[in-house]
Amino acid sequence: MRSSHMEDHWEPLGEGLRVLVSPSHGFNTDTLLLADFSLPKPRSRCADLGSGCGVIPLLWCRRARPESVLALEVQEDAAELAKTSAAANGMEDRIYTILGDVRDYKALLPHQSLDLIASNPPYFAPGTGAVSRNPERGLARHSPTFQLSDLAEAAFYSLRHGGRLCICLPTVRLAEAVSLFHARSLEPKRLRLVQQRPGKPPYLFLLECRRGGGSSLAVEETLTLTDGSGRYSREMERIYGDYLEINRKEPSNA
Repeated sequence: MRSSHMEDHWEPLGEGLRVLVSPSHGFNTDTLLLADFSLPKPRSRCADLGSGCGVIPLLWCRRARPESVLALEVQEDAAELAKTSAAANGMEDRIYTILGDVRDYKALLPHQSLDLIASNPPYFAPGTGAVSRNPERGLARHSPTFQLSDLAEAAFYSLRHGGRLCICLPTVRLAEAVSLFHARSLEPKRLRLVQQRPGKPPYLFLLECRRGGGSSLAVEETLTLTDGSGRYSREMERIYGDYLEINRKEPSNA
């Protein structure tokens, strides 16, 4: 059991919804984008692989009422934060946090029965990208225990036919992701690029794949985070919802 840390604190996610975070385990805009892009259907069985402090399961249960969410996390401190948050929000009967490695998917995940998997996997392949000095944050950026190939194997094993896999990654990994998931019968079906503001190239992508799906890919309108004046776009205001109203933070123009 994780001992209490003075640095831990509660962050509001919306009216009546909060998450316990620490200096090493928090969330960012990418997390909120993926939660919205992957929103489950009511009564669906879902999993969040590499769940961190458990933000995506909380938002799913608030906004979509899935039947169950399995939150898999390899770092014990993060898993304890997620468990605490699920209980504090009265969602422990729907969110099941499991401490474990995604490579052990056959022992940890149900076989061919999930409707939806979301994952915000480590951003960079080993040997690429800047390395964080914080070991916990470093695992979120470069993880030897969680590669895209591991995610593909776990998703193929646990999704039902037609089940969805949704991910969020930097655009430099788009070709790699499409090729890898296609080869594992996880057919890319929806793609949305994300740019910081008008005139800037997309830096992030949101991708939905379906187990056993057809070969057509729908490219959605690019999501722009801020307008020309640096204020959140209307689409970002919709995605943030009451999280934005509570926090009332304006983005920088950086």
